[in-house]
Amino acid sequence: MVVTPNQFKKGLKIEIDGEPYSVVEYLHIKMGRGGANVSTKMKSLISGKVIERTFKSDEKIKQPDFEDKDMQYLYRDGDSYVFMDNETYDQIYIPAEDVGGMADFMQENINVNVQLFNQKPIGVELPNFVELEITQTDPGFKGDTVSGGSKPATVSTGGTVNVPLFLNEGDVIKIDTRDGSYMERVRSAK
Repeated sequence: MVVTPNQFKKGLKIEIDGEPYSVVEYLHIKMGRGGANVSTKMKSLISGKVIERTFKSDEKIKQPDFEDKDMQYLYRDGDSYVFMDNETYDQIYIPAEDVGGMADFMQENINVNVQLFNQKPIGVELPNFVELEITQTDPGFKGDTVSGGSKPATVSTGGTVNVPLFLNEGDVIKIDTRDGSYMERVRSAK
């Protein structure tokens, strides 16, 4: 499928020089006598690098062979993570560098969105929020308040989150996976 820059919108996926990009920003620029141009900022879906590029408004741009698949994370196997397709039950191995920081909050059996480019996995997207148990942190003390600062806490998946001082080991917390921040305590250990 082919699109023109006049059809650009945020989040649109396009292919430039054989690599998939997502449109982050775009601006239509009308020249005095000539045709219009579209100035864009695009983020590589493989490397994460942001580039700027200007297109002629009538230029034809290929859309990538891109697919999002719902899969279940099963387990880690050496330097790879194993995922199962929820429809076909096929298993795929994704290298740790393609999973990136998402692994910090990825618990076994969680459903994730795996991005495929030309049938090859290039990334993993977790749900926006996950609930994980704190496995290690300094103890909280009576009198510690919600607004009294924060401390690092390690959760059951191995990731680290800054949490309020009153939380203890065994507490279950809600984490925003987009930025790795603490949202709220879901369940107390006591």
